[in-house]
Amino acid sequence: MARWRRWGIVGFAAAAGVVPTTAWAQAAPAEIVHSVWIATCAGLVLMMQPGFALLESGFCRAKNAVNVIMKNFTDCAIASLAYWAVGFGLMFGTSYAGVIGTSDFFPGGDGASLVNVLYQTFFAATAATIISGAVAERIRFVPYLVGTAIMVCVIYPLYGAWIWGGTAENPGWLRGMGFLDTAGGAAVHTIGGFTALGALVVLGPRFGRFSRTGEVREIPGHNLPLAALGAFLLWVGWLGFNGGAVDPDFHDLGRIVLNTHLGAAAGVLGAMLTLAIHRRPLLMSAVINGALGGLVSITAGAKYIDPAFAVVAGLVGGMICVVGPAVLQRMKIDDVVDAVSVHGFCGLWGTIATGMFMRDRLFDPQQIGVQALGAAVAAAWAFAIGWLLYKLLDMTVGVRASTEHEQRGLDYTEHYEIGYGEFMAARTHRDLSGEN
Repeated sequence: MARWRRWGIVGFAAAAGVVPTTAWAQAAPAEIVHSVWIATCAGLVLMMQPGFALLESGFCRAKNAVNVIMKNFTDCAIASLAYWAVGFGLMFGTSYAGVIGTSDFFPGGDGASLVNVLYQTFFAATAATIISGAVAERIRFVPYLVGTAIMVCVIYPLYGAWIWGGTAENPGWLRGMGFLDTAGGAAVHTIGGFTALGALVVLGPRFGRFSRTGEVREIPGHNLPLAALGAFLLWVGWLGFNGGAVDPDFHDLGRIVLNTHLGAAAGVLGAMLTLAIHRRPLLMSAVINGALGGLVSITAGAKYIDPAFAVVAGLVGGMICVVGPAVLQRMKIDDVVDAVSVHGFCGLWGTIATGMFMRDRLFDPQQIGVQALGAAVAAAWAFAIGWLLYKLLDMTVGVRASTEHEQRGLDYTEHYEIGYGEFMAARTHRDLSGEN
């Protein structure tokens, strides 16, 4: 029976094209199962892309729905090609001084290694997509794609090289200090969130978002049920996002996926409690982001902390997702989907919480210090280079859509298409100069 089970796994994997049949026949069953699991997780991470697309388009106005989905669709493609060609080598190639990879560009080789390339590629695409929602409704399409390419060729992989790159003998400099990040709480979410913050500072708020006296004007999304569906897809995909970080013997798989789910559930509760404390309505948009903030908060520590502390991490993450946007609004920073709070702020918290709640080393000052250093480096690196990147783009090709285009909607002005033709066609073509 065991032999038939092994050859059944081999046949399934060969049919899926993961690696050549001969290579699988010579591999140990545990190696086969692990590679198939990573390929499955890669598919789940890819499913997060439509999750982001639905979430972000739902939080935007109807006149920008096509533009938002186009950005998600194309940044996945651009990020994948750029990361495969350049980013993966900079991140995981032979480490030079613990700072940058110098090999493995345009990776090829056998199928087993390429499964990891695929999995890591979707991580890079996720980091890039985080920016899309934050800068929605006023950024020009082509400069956005240029920013995506630079994000996955420079900003994301260099930090990844510091925490995941190199070998045990020649590690990235933060990895050598003992920094821990299960699946990108710092590398993906803090980097993505603070790169988005740099872009937002350059772009400025949407037309009409803030009055001259500083009053915040709400600009509601056009389809919150669509946003909720996107959040559910992200919740499911996150099981693969974190689950792919499992050790080859799978002993920590249960802890990782349970912690992931509990973090999301606690994030929902944290957001609702914070809304109630502040006597605010129980907004579905805030609860959705609370779940995502809980997921981000557990991403760094999913492998390293116990479920009870995963609940604590997620609960605080949900609270951050309510408080963080209010802080940014006071600074007149207009984040359409609250990506900076959900990914940037919760990524910081989750990275530090990993040191606080680490199994068998609760509140170890040394580990907390290393985690805090890694989190601070991520935030400073991403914000500084993100601001510089979008500032240079603005000075050369321009990143901000014109006021007229913003009023008409980027669906029509950037793509000459509209998402809801039955009721938007006449509105799109008339003079909207008097609208906010």
